[in-house]
Amino acid sequence: MSVRSNVMPWAPAALVTISLLTTGCASHDDTASAPRTTASASAPHGYIEGAQEKAEQQSRLLLNDPATGDTRVLDLITGKTHEVSRTTGTTGLTTDGRFGYFHTAGGTRVLDGGAWMVDHGDHVHYYSAAIRDVGRVPGGPGSRVRSDAAVTAVTDEDGRARIYRRAGLAKGKVGTARMLPGTHAGAVVPYAEHLLGVTDDGKVAVYDREGERAASPDACEEARGDAVTRRGVVLGCADGALLVREDDGTFTAEKIPYGSDVSEAERATAFRHRPGSDTLTAPAGKRAVWVLDVSERTWTRVRTGPVVSANTAGEGSILIVLETDGALHGYDIATGKQVSRTKRLLTGAPDAGREGSQAGPVIEVDRSRAYLNDPKGKCVYEIDYNDNLRIARTFALDIEPALMVETGR
Repeated sequence: MSVRSNVMPWAPAALVTISLLTTGCASHDDTASAPRTTASASAPHGYIEGAQEKAEQQSRLLLNDPATGDTRVLDLITGKTHEVSRTTGTTGLTTDGRFGYFHTAGGTRVLDGGAWMVDHGDHVHYYSAAIRDVGRVPGGPGSRVRSDAAVTAVTDEDGRARIYRRAGLAKGKVGTARMLPGTHAGAVVPYAEHLLGVTDDGKVAVYDREGERAASPDACEEARGDAVTRRGVVLGCADGALLVREDDGTFTAEKIPYGSDVSEAERATAFRHRPGSDTLTAPAGKRAVWVLDVSERTWTRVRTGPVVSANTAGEGSILIVLETDGALHGYDIATGKQVSRTKRLLTGAPDAGREGSQAGPVIEVDRSRAYLNDPKGKCVYEIDYNDNLRIARTFALDIEPALMVETGR
């Protein structure tokens, strides 16, 4: 892998020296092992056995080529790629911030990306550890995975949810799942020490961790799409969004309607956002993007060119849209005006992948950068969205990264 940099990388001063590797002579680390800490008689605050605590966020990209199965982990601090075991026929790749979930017809492979954060509210801990395979869980291409600090919920294509202990995954073992009763439309979402789902009849159901029904705060017709924010869980419904919140053990729901009639083709059904942000994006048909400000409870429909992918850092940042011209476009959300644009970045026409597959270019956003994968160009672009969508770094790869997620956040 090689890195082409236009300016000094954004890594902290102590990490300014970046590993510059060429595609032809890159040395791949099969284990990507990080030095392990050892327990002491008095473990420091935030200590996690087998992990190193870091001063800065340890961002990494998980990348997969569904055609060949080639899989890489790109460390965004060092610029180094790590080769891991192949996963072929991947139809989707998702993450909960630490683990990557590779969805295939034979089940979902779980990969520990070896970087994560723990948010204690008033402060955050960042960790790195070994990259390793955890195993497989049941669930085909239509399965959805959601997690919190304690459990991981895997909802299969038939709406049945299996609940796994996250501590087991962290130790490299899938473990035995507990089945949640009934079936659900959309994903079951761990939230506030409970499990939140929408039953087949459109009722929002809150379960305790033992699977007992605890509350039914409202209904969400034709539920599609979900996101966890600091304000609560957002569910995409036929008439807009439903915000489910918990306060001192009590669950309430608040509707955030579109404000006008919206056709089924223009509904928000799949949200993308920066983790920790309260601003969500979703396609609004073929030539527009919805922006949902959860704090203000408002929808904004931004007219764009033909949309391939969209995302935003929120909190006053621009809306970033990859359009079918292969360029990134920046829009002021309040006015809808285009304020920035890159040159064409994608090699060839944007490829949406095989039918039923989520493979194709996406925009991942963190607190300082955005990342765009170019499968046919075999590279990933790092974008400074606060500087007119400037290309900060280009990571050349030895695979076609048709699937990409960011971990460590």
